[in-house]
Amino acid sequence: MKILVLSDSHSGLSFMRRCVDTLWPDYIIHLGDYMDDGAAIAEEYPYIRVYQVPGNCDRFRCLQPQPEILKPIIGGVSFYMTHGHLYNVKFTYSRLIAAAREAGAACALFGHTHEACCELLEDGLWLMNPGACGSWGGSCGLIEIEDGKINACRILRQAELEVFK
Repeated sequence: MKILVLSDSHSGLSFMRRCVDTLWPDYIIHLGDYMDDGAAIAEEYPYIRVYQVPGNCDRFRCLQPQPEILKPIIGGVSFYMTHGHLYNVKFTYSRLIAAAREAGAACALFGHTHEACCELLEDGLWLMNPGACGSWGGSCGLIEIEDGKINACRILRQAELEVFK
């Protein structure tokens, strides 16, 4: 099972579409800034389940309040999803990591910084920020799950999508 993780699209739908068309994920996670981009992708690809949370720039863009944290279980793996601004991730990941651990998550997903990262912490918690999929060069996250465990977790940039063609 493949999960495409996107964040900080800021109306840059072309890279998002390219990711979906290239990777053909089973799920898409959009971590905010702008949620209406995630809604557009969900409408264009109705056969792919989309999870999304709002970012700091979505405060006045959402017609109704949306949960800023989601804790779905996908393919047997528990996720902790947030945009990241509530945890001051531009300065430290410690508050986000603590919240994800307290929730019993196997993977903490966030955006906000526009800087991609993907790492496995000592206790087995995956930490991923897919970077910005908008007009800042474009990056996304790809998580592969097999038998209820994360089998692969990585960041893909525009050039690396060519490998999947």
